[in-house]
Amino acid sequence: MFKPVAVIPCYNHPQTIGLMVESVRARGLHVVVVDDGCEPGCARVLDELAAQQGSGMTLVRLPLNQGKGGAMMAGLRQALALGYSHALQIDADGQHDVADIDKFLAAGARHPDAVICGEPVYDVSVPKGRLYGRYLTHVWVWINTLSLDIRDSMCGYRVYPLQPAVSLIDQVRLGRRMDFDPELLVRLHWRAVPMVSLPTRVSYPLDGVSHFKMLLDNVLISRMHARLFLGMLLRLPRLLWRKVA
Repeated sequence: MFKPVAVIPCYNHPQTIGLMVESVRARGLHVVVVDDGCEPGCARVLDELAAQQGSGMTLVRLPLNQGKGGAMMAGLRQALALGYSHALQIDADGQHDVADIDKFLAAGARHPDAVICGEPVYDVSVPKGRLYGRYLTHVWVWINTLSLDIRDSMCGYRVYPLQPAVSLIDQVRLGRRMDFDPELLVRLHWRAVPMVSLPTRVSYPLDGVSHFKMLLDNVLISRMHARLFLGMLLRLPRLLWRKVA
């Protein structure tokens, strides 16, 4: 079964969230928007969007900012509770190319057991520090999975099969900020969930607002890689057996 829904985490992106919701709804998708403790002005925009979209939009409101990971966990759980089988994750800030939504959904329908992972094709707007940091994360992910199956673990443009994703987040304590995206993929890979990469154009971001905190998020991501490395060592025999079986 392939019954997709869109999940959009939103933290203070009042100028772009409307475009993202409308782009998703134009494809006939229901959309779950997670208000991750937004400021009052953005919260009002979300209320107006929910009123305009009616039954086409579910607004999940978190009283305090949880971070992107916390917002996505709330959104994925809500999506599963609503009866959907898959979730298209797309950011609220406009950096993801909405023209590729159909491509992601088609790939999800062809590979319903897999995570469809966006593989960014960047334009000149990408900050060089972020770009180089991503390559370091890629290397650690390849080490921690003993594979090159995950071409990019940081891109938040994805399609998840909801059952394995929600089962994982209910069983394991995952990072709640920018460390969520790579950790979820590595742990799903450990559970033998297939990964399919899909090139997609990414720009940074339309409203000029980024919630990536260079020091804090890099520390959290470094700690995550250390935890995952230890986890990989514990799973080493099984991961090696999977490669030769």
